Amino acid sequence: MTDTELYAALKHYFGFSSFKGLQEDVVKSILTNHNTFVIMPTGGGKSLCYQLPALIKDGTAIVVSPLIALMKNQVDSLRSLSSEEGIAHVLNSSLNKSEIRQVKSDIENGVTKLLYVAPESLTKEEYIDFFQSQKISFVAIDEAHCISEWGHDFRPEYRNLRKIIQRLGDGIPIIGLTATATPKVQEDILKNLGIQDANTFKASFNRPNLYYEIRPKTKNVDADITRFVKKNEGKSGIIYCLARKRVEELAQTLQVNGIKAVPYHAGLDSKTRVKHQDMFLKEDVDVVVATIAFGMGIDKPDVRFVIHNDIPKSIESYYQETGRAGRDGGEGHCLAFYSYKDIEKLEKFMSGKPVAEQEIGHALLQEVVAFAETSISRRKFILHYFGEEFDNETGEGGDMDDNMRHPKKQHEATQNAKKLLEIVSKTNQQYKAKEIVNVLVGKTNALIKSHRTDSQPFFGSGDEHESKYWMALLRQLLVAGYIRKDIETYGVIKMTKAGKEFIENPSTFMMTEDHSFKEANDDAIVSQKKAGDAADQDLYRLLKAERKKVADKKDLPPFVIFQDPSLEDMALKYPITMDELSNVHGVGESKAKKFGQPFLALIERYVEENDIIRPDDFVVKSTGSNSALKLYIIQNVDRKLPLDTIADGKGLDMNEFIKEMEAIVYSGTKLNIDYWLEDILDEDQQEEIHDYFLEAETDKIDVAMEEFDGEYEEEELRLYRIKFISEVAN
Repeated sequence: MTDTELYAALKHYFGFSSFKGLQEDVVKSILTNHNTFVIMPTGGGKSLCYQLPALIKDGTAIVVSPLIALMKNQVDSLRSLSSEEGIAHVLNSSLNKSEIRQVKSDIENGVTKLLYVAPESLTKEEYIDFFQSQKISFVAIDEAHCISEWGHDFRPEYRNLRKIIQRLGDGIPIIGLTATATPKVQEDILKNLGIQDANTFKASFNRPNLYYEIRPKTKNVDADITRFVKKNEGKSGIIYCLARKRVEELAQTLQVNGIKAVPYHAGLDSKTRVKHQDMFLKEDVDVVVATIAFGMGIDKPDVRFVIHNDIPKSIESYYQETGRAGRDGGEGHCLAFYSYKDIEKLEKFMSGKPVAEQEIGHALLQEVVAFAETSISRRKFILHYFGEEFDNETGEGGDMDDNMRHPKKQHEATQNAKKLLEIVSKTNQQYKAKEIVNVLVGKTNALIKSHRTDSQPFFGSGDEHESKYWMALLRQLLVAGYIRKDIETYGVIKMTKAGKEFIENPSTFMMTEDHSFKEANDDAIVSQKKAGDAADQDLYRLLKAERKKVADKKDLPPFVIFQDPSLEDMALKYPITMDELSNVHGVGESKAKKFGQPFLALIERYVEENDIIRPDDFVVKSTGSNSALKLYIIQNVDRKLPLDTIADGKGLDMNEFIKEMEAIVYSGTKLNIDYWLEDILDEDQQEEIHDYFLEAETDKIDVAMEEFDGEYEEEELRLYRIKFISEVAN
């Protein structure tokens, strides 16, 4: 195929006059029947790399994808390019027998150019037998990182794909595609698919139009998120949470504040999930609040912001989830709320897994901590993680993050870093972070007393600073690699070789102010390509409304009709003929004929009527009363959820949460928190505190603290008092 013919096909099917990035090289590799490996970030035009060759080549291309939503989405988009409904099909468990017969018939008759299948469907003998008798142009494996155990979304069924493809026929080219892959994962993919000879194309992971920002997560996180969404009124956004309950609560908070938002998580029935997804795609709602399961297959190009209520488990997850913003090249704000408590919670979730799995999870999590707490360019950090160098001075999007716009203050902390490392060493590397900080500030507890550490000369040697200062420094020393958390001993701090060398020969250590994140100014959220700058905004709004009307009538997402950049181009060029519309960015002849007539009529009317010469005050309302909070606490304590998880679910710190529990037990309701106390106090300690409260004249904690002379922390005594009141007074 000549270049002229290739460009003509690109224009005919997709309405583009030129390829983006590495697309042309990838397409030519596939057209010449080479095994091909594509590492291209979300928004880089990965789908076109296999869709165009499939439309050009003889036979049917099989696209393996783990995501039913993605399949449906892409099939809808492909069908909008052709008058032939059967040009693209899905083959998965959602089809009935009649639909399966139709799919097979279209493949046999040469109508179907792309067939999307789930990996499980591809293993069925009846399908393998059928494919063996058909002309298969190539097999494309999307989300190829699912093959690797080091990938953030490992799927065991992907491991069998190579053997299955070999059974389909001789010499079928294999195309592997992924949006996130570290060098380790890339190696795994090539080896497992047996395509070490593949032409490999690695696009830059840089998304210059995305603005990265991390803010501290406080008890006011609901207000912070609501305020941000209201500032971006009318824009599409996704908010990610780790827990389903949090998804429901946050969606409700947004709704009562007048924001069109819906929840999405695995606990909803499939009908509701599909409905909420379609509402988002069709712009009936602006925001989806979701667990991380949402969006992997949602090809919505105009998502303007992605918010992480909880920090993700890996940089890959963060990169892929934020990559759903600004896929059309327009504005994309990536905002994450970070609290080290969330990291500790994720570490707790890992504790029951096999040690090898914990090690991988722990290593990935430490990278997330480093990213959240870094003072360097966040873009540089991400790109370095994926094995790509980036120059902040000359690189595109170099100032598009909070650290570059609002640099954090740093101060020299070499001697304090040395002091902390020496404490780790002098206490025989047997304490967790909390105990190390307690030793530095001179605060004792039962464990420290049992080791007689409180009688050592170094006890309290760092009392000129508060606990939170030392905890911040300890985390930054973890990130710097001077100390590590030992998985086997549930987080005991151990010294590394680098830490020992630092004690002997200290080099300058600059400490960044902990969580000195500043809220970005409104003018900070400026993309490299500001959408629709020169376009007629009144016409653009009318075109969007028309697109919504057409999309609803055809039961399709609006972007399947025309994407935002196409509408912007129309609002700039005022096309009034079919030929003019065919030359609008991203339209093309086929799409112009299929959807263009009402848009042309609207533009012509607008041009005539307007004599065109062509050529923050945010109120965050509460979602519930105190009684709702009380019920929430009682129910979750009954379920034996970790207390810090229950507190985080309502944005409470531990002090506030204990106050709420105290109010509950003092009002006569029992709370059984034995499951939590057993983790923090042994049997003898509980008996000692129980006997104290049984004989004490008052239940005041300051009196108890004085009586025990620092043997127990205030939090420990308050929690045991809740148990005592529940059992004795209620």
